[in-house]
Amino acid sequence: MLTLLTIVLYLFRFLFGACIFSFLTVVIYRLPKGENLVYGRSHCPGCGRTLGVGELIPCISYLVQGGKCLGCKMKISKQYFLTECLGGIAFILCSAGTGSTESGFLSLRGWIAFIYMGILTVVSMIDWNTKIIYDRFHIFIILLGIAAIGLFPEHTLTDRLIGAVIISVPMLILSLLIAGAFGGGDIKLMAASGWLLGWRAMIPAIFIGILTAGIYCILMLAKGKMTRKDRFAFGPFLAIGLAAAYIYGDQMLNWYLSVWQI
Repeated sequence: MLTLLTIVLYLFRFLFGACIFSFLTVVIYRLPKGENLVYGRSHCPGCGRTLGVGELIPCISYLVQGGKCLGCKMKISKQYFLTECLGGIAFILCSAGTGSTESGFLSLRGWIAFIYMGILTVVSMIDWNTKIIYDRFHIFIILLGIAAIGLFPEHTLTDRLIGAVIISVPMLILSLLIAGAFGGGDIKLMAASGWLLGWRAMIPAIFIGILTAGIYCILMLAKGKMTRKDRFAFGPFLAIGLAAAYIYGDQMLNWYLSVWQI
């Protein structure tokens, strides 16, 4: 019985997170187009048909419809499905990694983490599509860092200030020395995130970001889909590192340091 209740709880967490991130797909689609984020019913980008309630169920609708619009049969971008799934996974990880209330819902620390994961997801998808990271998202992260000061006393003000510069400043110097090394949005993302996470989490964050980006480049070069001169969005890979570092950054850094102490 306890196992069944646990499964139901995790399913509820997944669906709740997927619903929240389902709205973020609207932000990802409309913001670069300059469309209103609040008003206007969801519609098919191909035929313009307003979507029914049954077509708006996170994750499930995409699978039931076979990834196509019920009207014009146009293929629906996999980003919608991926974003909704990420929302469900993020909600579960945030409740497990940062704590939840007795009712199984997120604590205040968990909400900070979940909101941050949402921002990283929007940043990643928009950057992947347009190679642009909007400054408003850096501001949101800085505000989260301010809100987290009292909730995360383990990160002192000095820790946060060092985190804001320990990765972003070297990235800025490299971008000045090597044209196109890093985009301004990437640098500001790491600075704002360093303020939120503290310096210890930024070390594994940049490592994971560079590692995943390197693996992607190798695969694309091997498949002939990219040349050495091609540029790609680095933000999504930084976001992967930052997301992992938010929840497990201290553990990863402690493990790394312990290995070198042996």
